[in-house]
Formats: sequence, structure tokens, C-alpha cells
Amino acid sequence: MKKILMMMAAMAAASWAVEPSQVLEYRVLATTKTSTMEREMNQAAGDGYRFLAAMGGETAFGGKETVVTMGRVKDVSGNGLRYKLLATSRTSTMQKEMADAAAEGYWYKGQTVFEPAFGGREVAVILERDEARGGGRQEYLLLATSKTSTMDKELNEAGRQGFTVVGMTVGKTAMRGSEVVCILGRAAR
Repeated sequence: MKKILMMMAAMAAASWAVEPSQVLEYRVLATTKTSTMEREMNQAAGDGYRFLAAMGGETAFGGKETVVTMGRVKDVSGNGLRYKLLATSRTSTMQKEMADAAAEGYWYKGQTVFEPAFGGREVAVILERDEARGGGRQEYLLLATSKTSTMDKELNEAGRQGFTVVGMTVGKTAMRGSEVVCILGRAAR
């Protein structure tokens, strides 16, 4: 698991404009509570870290946790980033919460499956707001189905409307069991 997280973080860090002489520092966060993860991500952002990768699953000592890797250029403090973590087993709730967050200036950064302590599996979405970024809002569309043929049809329809896939997971929803969950985004109209 640690090796996978390190590879994911390295790929995300490669998209930064980092000079070869700069040293990157990482912070790994792990918890079983979404509210704790959101708080810890925002504390790390205050120290200059930014989101790189997330994964839900079973860790060696923590049980079923969500693990987030964040990174920063060494000796950088505060970066004006804020994070919001949404987790739900109801697709309609997630769609509404993502629309509300987008209206507040949050942008999709990643998703995973979160397994809360009370059981079940929820899709967890990580959103980021950059206080320095002006304008340019996104809108999001969440598609969920248990049939890949249905997802194919729905994705193509959304593509005709200008939506691009930004993330995908398989999550257990409240009503229909395991579903493929795709999140799509486009510039707000």
C-alpha cells in the first residue's frame, strides 16, 4: 500500500512546476472519519501542503481507513488552499453537495471509496478551492449505475453536452448495491 501511495504521489507531483533543485515533502493522513480527514487536510494546507492522492481500504494497523497523501515544496507555508470532503451513499445527495461546493468555487481533485465505522461503503469526493484563483467555475454531473452498458450510454450523452470524465470508482449505494460511479465536469454555463 505504501508503495502504491508513493507512486500516486510522484505522478501527481510531476504535474507541479517544481524545479530540479527543490525538495518535496509529503504528509500522509489516515482516518476512519470524513470530518477528521477534511480538518486534517485543511490543517496541512495551512502548512503549505496540497492534495496529491487518496485511497480507501484496509491499512495494517488502522483497519478500514481513507488515506490521503499531500505534498509541498520544502519550507513553504500557507498556500490559500481549502479542502472539502464529501461522502455519501446516495447519488442524489452527492450531486447536490457537489453543485453547492462548485458554486462556492471548489474544484474536483479526486475520489475514493470510504468505509465508515458504522458499515457500508460510500463514495468520497475531495474538492479544492484556491483562494488565489479568480473566476472560472465548474459544474459537475454524477452518473451511477450497476450496468457498464448503461454507463457507456450515459457517458456518451454527457460527452455530447460537453462533460469530461474527471473520476470513477465502484461504490456501494444505499438502494442499489455496488455501482460504477463516474463524476464528470465542465466549465459552468
